[in-house]
Amino acid sequence: MLSRILRRLPLLGLWVAVLGPVSLYAQSASSAEPSLAVPSSQAGLVGGAGTSLAMPTPVAAPAPTAAPAPATALPFPTSPSGLGGTVVFGSQMFVGRFANMPFTGFNPDYQIAVGDRVLLRIWGAVTYEAYQNVDPQGNIFIPNVGPVSVLGVQNKDLNKQVEAQVRRTFRANVGVYASLDSAQPVRIYVTGFVRAPGLYGGVSSDSVLNFIDKAGGIDPDRGSYLSVKVLRGGKPRANINLYRFLLDGELDRLQFQDGDTVVVLPRQHTVTVMGEAQNAYVFELDRPEVSGSDIFYMARPKPTATHVSVVRNTGVQLTSEYHRLADAKPVMVRSGDLVTFTADKYTTTLLVRVDGDQQGDRSLVMPVGATLKDLMARLNPSPRANLDGVQLFRKSVQQRQKASLEVALRNLETAALTARSSTTEEANLRKSEADLMLNFTARARSIQPLGQVVLTDREEADKLLLEDGDVLNIPTRNHLVLLSGEVLFPNAQVYSPGASVDDYVQLAGGYTQSADTSKQIVLRSNGSVAPSGSNPEPGDEILILPKIESKNIEVTRSVTQILYQIAISAKVALGL
Repeated sequence: MLSRILRRLPLLGLWVAVLGPVSLYAQSASSAEPSLAVPSSQAGLVGGAGTSLAMPTPVAAPAPTAAPAPATALPFPTSPSGLGGTVVFGSQMFVGRFANMPFTGFNPDYQIAVGDRVLLRIWGAVTYEAYQNVDPQGNIFIPNVGPVSVLGVQNKDLNKQVEAQVRRTFRANVGVYASLDSAQPVRIYVTGFVRAPGLYGGVSSDSVLNFIDKAGGIDPDRGSYLSVKVLRGGKPRANINLYRFLLDGELDRLQFQDGDTVVVLPRQHTVTVMGEAQNAYVFELDRPEVSGSDIFYMARPKPTATHVSVVRNTGVQLTSEYHRLADAKPVMVRSGDLVTFTADKYTTTLLVRVDGDQQGDRSLVMPVGATLKDLMARLNPSPRANLDGVQLFRKSVQQRQKASLEVALRNLETAALTARSSTTEEANLRKSEADLMLNFTARARSIQPLGQVVLTDREEADKLLLEDGDVLNIPTRNHLVLLSGEVLFPNAQVYSPGASVDDYVQLAGGYTQSADTSKQIVLRSNGSVAPSGSNPEPGDEILILPKIESKNIEVTRSVTQILYQIAISAKVALGL
């Protein structure tokens, strides 16, 4: 018995040597790979009663194939349009947003190509899940089913195509789901009138905008936005008009293949649009002459536009045309013309605001040419209103006061910064004085003039023509005198008949150390300045200006002028 066992040991060792590695490989593969197995309880549904179906283990699912990472962005040449001037319509598209956002959405018309990755799931009587790359013959391989042709199948029909092939083998109790996981990585040539021609990577489902953006976009001075060609094998496959995308949101869906070429052709004819248009750009034309309606479609005039002018910029002469907007659509516009939309409107009524002691409407509509007397006739003042002290404020006067103040401030800055010094001590003094002046001018610029129109002669004031936006203030009768500026306690005091400016100042605690007692301004309620030495009246305002101390006579004169301007136009006593 022992001798018989010993004779069989070499044969047993051979079986162990053979089966041992096989079993280990099978165990490793089953733990790492997805399986396609038939449960024993459902074996009869597939292979017949009392039978079981042995399915081979599928090849390991390939790792998801990522699209090629974009190369490090190189510095593009400076665009001439970035140096100023009118912008070309469409140049605002290519600033990196398309290049940094590949298209990964569902395109139902996309046709499956070699290299695409398909996610396949089978469940029910059999289970299987794996990623399958479309092989060079256009197939994906499913165990126990065999190769399934998917080349050229549209994305929306992919699941039907795979399911039909699987059901030829597994007739019942099997569910099938097939979906395109990622499109084929491709490399596309982009050339022509782009800012950085070259070879760029992406996926076959990316749009043509993605590849053009990676090439730096279309050259705004030379490239065409109306004619972008896609070549395959040297033959035209598509001609894309990017204006359709910009104006209507339409963009042809293309399926790129490795080695395709995107060519941006040279720019054709152009027309410049300016003025009251939503799209005030330089537009490219596909022909040398178009109708006004085509320009309207691209430029989109604003609702405020009423007329359009066309400056013919062809030949050696410049000729101009002017049309009403309603009559301009049939007008032919030629390459090189300048089209300007304008809002030529004239005012027929004026809107005047009434503030203060007005008991009626606060906003009154007056006809053009109406005077202050006409406005006063329509007022409904309260019994407390002081009609002799009405105040008129006007925007145009406010703007002129602001401009005049700005000129004076610039002159002061010039005088303070260009003063010469003969010694180091004097130079330091000039520097401190210049810093003080710059701080003063900064504060002075922040003051907004009131724009008050002085109404001294009532008879002549009644003839004053009103302007749109005028504000009429009706003050209330009061017995107060306002006191501000260089006094110890600025306040409002009860009017005292016969009291002088010095009397009111004494009641306010007297002058400050920086007060200039020779510069006392008494402002009447109607905006006029009382003569020197006049006593204040009810409703007046007393302004005490500061003393100006400077060795530079020109600086002293400029500061004094500015202080007077601010005091009269804004009723503010600004100090240094």
